Amino acid sequence: MSIDIANEAGIEVDEVALAAVARFALDQMRIHPLAELSVLLVDERAMTDLHERWMGEPGPTDVLAFPMDELRPPHMDGSRPDSGPEPGLLGDVVLCPQVAAGQAEKAGHSTQDELELLCVHGILHLLGYDHAEPEEHAAMFGTQDQLLKAWQETKGQPGL
Repeated sequence: MSIDIANEAGIEVDEVALAAVARFALDQMRIHPLAELSVLLVDERAMTDLHERWMGEPGPTDVLAFPMDELRPPHMDGSRPDSGPEPGLLGDVVLCPQVAAGQAEKAGHSTQDELELLCVHGILHLLGYDHAEPEEHAAMFGTQDQLLKAWQETKGQPGL
């Protein structure tokens, strides 16, 4: 799996950990091991520009997702659970560490934990999850919580 992390935010971030949580989430979602993902970290100004241009909303946001090949986990695309989707370019997840830092403080955890949560959230959007409707919200955040719980449980284990 190819996961490209580009940090243009001007803030030091544990890029290895971000790549690891992204790989973990994609593996758990049974995405083809040759799929490609790009994670871009930007400052508040760049995120504001993206947020206004693509979402029509003012100010910066924490995460944006730009899907490319519309890859879906096996259970969402109608294929057999063991067949797995084709490899392809998942798309881009854009994170803003400055916004994440504020949210992390309010939530009582580290900025890195918040960035990992946002990375998983963005990946789920790339995979077709959404949270506009109550049922979608429940499915997306339930999956996100399961992935992050499993990630926290395996994080300290050797070889992961």
